[in-house]
Amino acid sequence: MGVSPKIAPSMLSSDFANLAAEAKRMIDLGANWLHMDIMDGHFVPNLTIGAPVIESLRKHTNAYLDCHLMVTNPMDYVEQMGKAGASGFTFHVEVAKENWQELVRKIKSAGMRPGVALKPGTPIEEVYPLIEGTTPVEMVLVMTVEPGFGGQKFMPNMMDKVMLLGSLTLILKNLLLMPFLLIETFNDVLGIGPGIKEQVPNT
Repeated sequence: MGVSPKIAPSMLSSDFANLAAEAKRMIDLGANWLHMDIMDGHFVPNLTIGAPVIESLRKHTNAYLDCHLMVTNPMDYVEQMGKAGASGFTFHVEVAKENWQELVRKIKSAGMRPGVALKPGTPIEEVYPLIEGTTPVEMVLVMTVEPGFGGQKFMPNMMDKVMLLGSLTLILKNLLLMPFLLIETFNDVLGIGPGIKEQVPNT
């Protein structure tokens, strides 16, 4: 089964005063999804957008809103993000080790795709239970920058995690989980130049 790539530009780099127009421009240029960075000022030191902005943007686009929750208490955001029109809800494994199964069920009940993200310093093995369990996530966001701020330099050594995860999905394919698992790398992968083919594994 081949990999179908998804282009999901981060709207964190948008002109927030013209967010609807910026979203339309990205979709018109070929983006598949719009990546929305939700930060609470606690899990990360930056504060960005929340459910009200997602709700406002949803009135202007039918695009898949891929919401990445960089927050300490993701459970508190599920209901409001679902009502606002979020398509995907990706939480961080670092803050959900004890209640991730309940969190995944709640996300699905709210009509969103559950995903899990991990910081560059977090071992990839920490997400294995979340993709091997009976209530698995449907996407893994392998962060190639530190969460909290845009415009950071791509960390090519994070692609080792993608390779390990890609190897695991070959096993999971026999368990019928492969069709539901996406691997999403963060931010400006295309910006690292001509060497991209040498740095990104052929998964």
